[in-house]
Amino acid sequence: MRTQEELQGVSLLGNQRAAIPTTYAPEILEAFVNKHPDNEYLVTFHCPEFTTLCPLTGQPDYATIVISYIPREKMVESKSLKLYLFSFRNHGDFHEDCVNIIMKDLVRLMDPKYIEVTGLFTPRGGIRIYPFANYADAGHQELKAQRLREQCSVALKM
Repeated sequence: MRTQEELQGVSLLGNQRAAIPTTYAPEILEAFVNKHPDNEYLVTFHCPEFTTLCPLTGQPDYATIVISYIPREKMVESKSLKLYLFSFRNHGDFHEDCVNIIMKDLVRLMDPKYIEVTGLFTPRGGIRIYPFANYADAGHQELKAQRLREQCSVALKM
C-alpha cells in the first residue's frame, strides 16, 4: 500500500478508490503465485484503451495493447496491470518505446518463460504503427524466433 507521500501526484479513477499515478509507474505492478507452474499455458490480455503522449507534439496516441505470456512461478495481477497501463496516459514516449518498456517491466516482475507485447496504434497522419516485442527463456528461443518471423510476415502483407 502506498503512503500519503507516494500518492502525491496521483489521480483517482472515477468514483473508485484506486489511485492511478499521473506518470508512468512500473512500481504499481503486482504479481501472484502461479498455481499451475507445471502446466505450459498462455495468458493473454487485451487493453483496448491504452493511451500515451507523443514525445514530440504532446498529442495523445491511442492503441490496443495485447500481452501474451507463458507463466513460470509468478503471474501479473490484472488490476495492477490495468493501472500500470493507464499510467502511460501522461507519459511521453514513442510507440516502439512503450511496447518495449511494458515487456521489460513484465519480464522483471514475473520472469515468464515467454512473453510478447504488441501495440496496435490508431493511425495518425495516415500511418499505422504496430510495434511487437518478445522475450523468451533458453527453453523457448525457437518460439521467440517463430513468432518474430510470423509478425514480420504479417507486416509484409499489410
